[in-house]
Amino acid sequence: MKFSSRILNIKPSPTLEVTALANAMKAKGIDVIGFGSGEPDFDTPQSIKDAAVRAIESGKTKYTPAGGIAELKKAIVHKFKRDNALEYATSEVIVNNGGKHSFYNLMQVLLDPGEEVLIPAPYWVSYPDMVMLAGGTPIIIETSRDSGYKITPQQLQAAITKQTRAIVINSPSNPTGATYSRDELSALAEVLVQHDILLISDDIYESILYDGNAFVNIANLSEELKKRSVVLNGVSKAYSMTGWRIGYMAGDESLIKKIDILQSQSTSNPTSISQWASVEALMGDQRVIAEMVNAFDRRRRIIVNGLNEIPGFDCIMPPGAFYAFPDIDGVTRLPGWKSIVERYPGPYASSTLTSYLLEEARVAVVPGIAFGIDRNIRLSFATSDDNIIEGVSRMKEVVGRLI
Repeated sequence: MKFSSRILNIKPSPTLEVTALANAMKAKGIDVIGFGSGEPDFDTPQSIKDAAVRAIESGKTKYTPAGGIAELKKAIVHKFKRDNALEYATSEVIVNNGGKHSFYNLMQVLLDPGEEVLIPAPYWVSYPDMVMLAGGTPIIIETSRDSGYKITPQQLQAAITKQTRAIVINSPSNPTGATYSRDELSALAEVLVQHDILLISDDIYESILYDGNAFVNIANLSEELKKRSVVLNGVSKAYSMTGWRIGYMAGDESLIKKIDILQSQSTSNPTSISQWASVEALMGDQRVIAEMVNAFDRRRRIIVNGLNEIPGFDCIMPPGAFYAFPDIDGVTRLPGWKSIVERYPGPYASSTLTSYLLEEARVAVVPGIAFGIDRNIRLSFATSDDNIIEGVSRMKEVVGRLI
């Protein structure tokens, strides 16, 4: 069968692939500890589940407007004002089928073939592929540990061309947890205001911050920047609602209208029951977020401290999100590394190491090359303390064999 060139150029989601592999091994009775999935291990709060039950029992199970129910749009407007000091009309807001769907739709209405989107690396695995699915060209701006995995104004200026349509800012970041301060965003804004570029702010991890770090959106800096920004968010991470599939975005009314048209011809409305549950999430007791963040804070210290005891690992303490992103370049210089490469040949060190860890330690992690950088691996610490302690212990043991 002949397939389109667009699908032949797209890779499966590496994070979902790793999680599926770990689950398949578990189904066979293999004791695998999975650090692949970016999914909080907490249950969805009871008040949110109760709201979903009420929606079912009251018959709110039919089609809704393609862009979401009015009640949820009002709740989103309220959330932006309460949490972000950003004011939007409901006509500037749309509800999508998860945060991933928000970005996909945005690329589809924004890009013509060959137009460029600037993406700082390391990046969330789906950004480049979604740009390519829309016919666009992802332009990767590389960062490093020394820069805190954040781009500089000089890098930004050098990357902009006549074909540049947008830049993606994901803060806190998946996979690094990197978080831009107000001053850092202001420095980037000085470059951006000189160009006609859409600012895409992916804020899905905005509530998961540590050590007193404050969340700042680039749209907060000025009314001009707000007009040129589109803000993406959702309920998946903050309220442990990954399976409910509700994302949302806010921006210029004309842009939102085009996305609404696209959605009406593709998926139609997000699940009605999930929308009503999301009203409760955004308008209900917000203390549930702090409870999860406190647990994540404890877990990040356990995992980072443990990873830094593994030979060849060098892991910074992430200021946000729930991922550890250790540099594994030191592992490739251990005496036994050559034998591992012979067992798991391939061009990428991070993939070689993840294969070794899965087979020998029964630990599933994601290779850094999936995020655009080969010298790291990613571990989600959205799992139990016991899993973290055991998983890191297994990794330390098998990597220790390479000394």
